[in-house]
Amino acid sequence: MTPKPGDANLATGACASDSSVALRFAALIHMLRASGEGSRLIWLVAGLVVVVGATACAQIRLNAWNEPFYDAINRRDIPAFSFQLGIYAMIAGTLLVLNVSQTWLNLMMKLKLREIVSRDLFEQWLSPRRAFMIANAGPIGVNPDQRIDEDARRLTELSTDLGVGLFQATLLLVSFIGVLWSLSAGVSFTVEGSNFVVPGYMVWSALLYAGLASLASWRVGKPLVDLNAEHYARESDVRFSLVRVNQNCDGVAVYRGEAQERGHLDLEFDRLVDVLRRLVGATTQLAWVTAGYGWFTIVAPVIVAAPAYFAGNLTFGGLLMAVGAFTQVQQSLRWFVDNASLIADWKATLLRVSEFRRALTEIDRVERDLQRIEIVETGNRIVLDDVNVLLPPGRSSLSARRLEISPGERVVIVGGPRSGKTSLFRALAGLWPWGTGHVELPAEGVMFMPKHPYLPGGSLRDILAYPYLPDKFGDADFRAALIAMGLPHLVSALDTAAPWEKELSDPEQQGLSFARLLLHKPRWVVIDTALDTLSPHMRRALFDALRKELSETSVLAISGVEHTYDFFDRLISLSLYARNTGAEGRSAPSV
Repeated sequence: MTPKPGDANLATGACASDSSVALRFAALIHMLRASGEGSRLIWLVAGLVVVVGATACAQIRLNAWNEPFYDAINRRDIPAFSFQLGIYAMIAGTLLVLNVSQTWLNLMMKLKLREIVSRDLFEQWLSPRRAFMIANAGPIGVNPDQRIDEDARRLTELSTDLGVGLFQATLLLVSFIGVLWSLSAGVSFTVEGSNFVVPGYMVWSALLYAGLASLASWRVGKPLVDLNAEHYARESDVRFSLVRVNQNCDGVAVYRGEAQERGHLDLEFDRLVDVLRRLVGATTQLAWVTAGYGWFTIVAPVIVAAPAYFAGNLTFGGLLMAVGAFTQVQQSLRWFVDNASLIADWKATLLRVSEFRRALTEIDRVERDLQRIEIVETGNRIVLDDVNVLLPPGRSSLSARRLEISPGERVVIVGGPRSGKTSLFRALAGLWPWGTGHVELPAEGVMFMPKHPYLPGGSLRDILAYPYLPDKFGDADFRAALIAMGLPHLVSALDTAAPWEKELSDPEQQGLSFARLLLHKPRWVVIDTALDTLSPHMRRALFDALRKELSETSVLAISGVEHTYDFFDRLISLSLYARNTGAEGRSAPSV
């Protein structure tokens, strides 16, 4: 079986080791630092550090407030009680401001992270040739929209929430361990008449308690990483199938294919449901650990602090202060327990986004051991010197060993079915490098026209001007191009934005693409079998316009039509030769 480009190099599974996750995270950090928004991120991070630190200090003060407040209640001391209420109002007001500030900083961090990651993926994906190459690179190139949009959004949101949460938990842990250690001082235990002291016993109790729960959560929640990755892949498959049916609903209705399409959707959805069922089972198992831990946590701090209280080493207020400190410590330690499923989700999205980005950055280097067609931009001519395009069945070759096209010359290359016409076009456009030979192209003024017209979003004026802005051309130029291609009825709709790929018929769409050619007036044009789809009327109109208005334009057309057009000066044949073992080295990738 012939591999697709990069199958061996770029395909990746959901499973990954912790070291792989660390490397992917380090690559993400490097990308963020290299972006132009790095300084703004640093300011946001600094703001979060200050706010979280101030929040931790205020929570320590709030915990210390418990002792005098509840002791005043125990003594029925109304003045002290009222005074402590005033203290509480100041602490709570400070915490309110800090909480609102942290919320704003969290949201801004998510926004900035998503902006950086998404724009970086846009840039990597839409670098020259990469979108085409990654689409033919195996599983890694399936549904890139899922990885660029949904996975990137999920990754940035989880990274912010988990990162801030981990920092906050660590800061509170360090702060309250000291409080808990001091409250444990002087507490002795009596066993069979012997007294002994365990320094900081409440700290060790919290560590042991949270450590056991974290270990259990890690063991039970580990399968969620792979399941989440598979879940995202299946969701993207279902969404892609729905979009495909929606975009082709007219064809489905004409062929009465609703039942077959529904069967296909049911099959894709069954695969999603199977993953969701396994995800439900794994999440339920994790819930036994997290929920059980949560319920026992209600009484655990009281049980741990009770010996000191009953021994008379703690007042009632001191008991509540110890309970609060223990709760803060074990909540910080149980951060992993509470976020086990989110961590698994984060690892899955990190791997999907980072692997996709790695594939994009390495796609230009895949299959280096295959022979490649040399393409240089030089001179004022098109030259194909001993060009052979490698294909899975063999090699596609021209009848002329050397083909040289001078300015104003028109040449047509004719090939039969499956002779490699589109692959030759892609090779000349630099999209299919696998083969042998040498190609020379002019450095500028070359337009490539694929066999299927591409209509970008926007108005007809935008479509005709693509990839330039409409103000590059005058109104008269737009009108003349449409009229020349027999599309005068579209002149009045030049500034109308609509889904033109649905509004226009196939001949009109192809005519629009050639109207774009007449508007741009390139010096050189390479056409992939698009002439064959034009109506005889449109073809004659195009040839007349090229003769009159673009007489100096060189045309290299690839055609599957047996007869020749009198428009062309020369005809060259294209043939496919079966692969001779050992002649071409490794077999070519397949599309």
